[in-house]
Amino acid sequence: MRNQLRLAGLCLAVVLTAAVRPTTAAIIVTVDENGNGTIVNTSTAQTSPLPASLAPDLGPGGAPSALTYSLLSPPSLVVGDVFLFEPGQSFVLSDLIRFNPNGTLVFYSDTIGPSDPNPALADSGFPSAFYPNSLNVFEVGNEGLNGLTYTPTEGQPGFVSGFDVTYVIRSDFVVPEPGTFALGCMGAMGLGAVGWRRRATPIA
Repeated sequence: MRNQLRLAGLCLAVVLTAAVRPTTAAIIVTVDENGNGTIVNTSTAQTSPLPASLAPDLGPGGAPSALTYSLLSPPSLVVGDVFLFEPGQSFVLSDLIRFNPNGTLVFYSDTIGPSDPNPALADSGFPSAFYPNSLNVFEVGNEGLNGLTYTPTEGQPGFVSGFDVTYVIRSDFVVPEPGTFALGCMGAMGLGAVGWRRRATPIA
């Protein structure tokens, strides 16, 4: 009987410990080449647009004007560059996603020729230098409708300690009407941040 009581006490302690143990909050960040972005915190069921603007890239070799998203102050963001190559072509660089220490994501894309009547905001070429911390990945999908879903592991660019972050990178999508980007920026600036908060989930 005494052993059974000890076992029951041990099981109760395990359950109580699990009940207060924080779980990893899941964050989903979606961005495209035209300044349209959202951030979702699945733990708090909050969705917010990401403020975006053409701004100087503070990273190595950064362009004076690059499509820059604010990630709304993530804690301990791992800086670095993610190189996106055309599907199955390791020598054709399509896009570059840069994570800077000021909590921003910079979207670079290959330059389209001057004959293109409607280039994307990210079509500015690439930086002249790069972070030592970098990763090579392949885009998925056909030309004109491709991209990448990227979940960094510890130490990789874009990783945030204590959070399960997934980045949905949309490349080569239809460019919105000229006024959409400006209106989106204004609306995003007026909304509250999604909040990078850990949340303890009790176990029933």
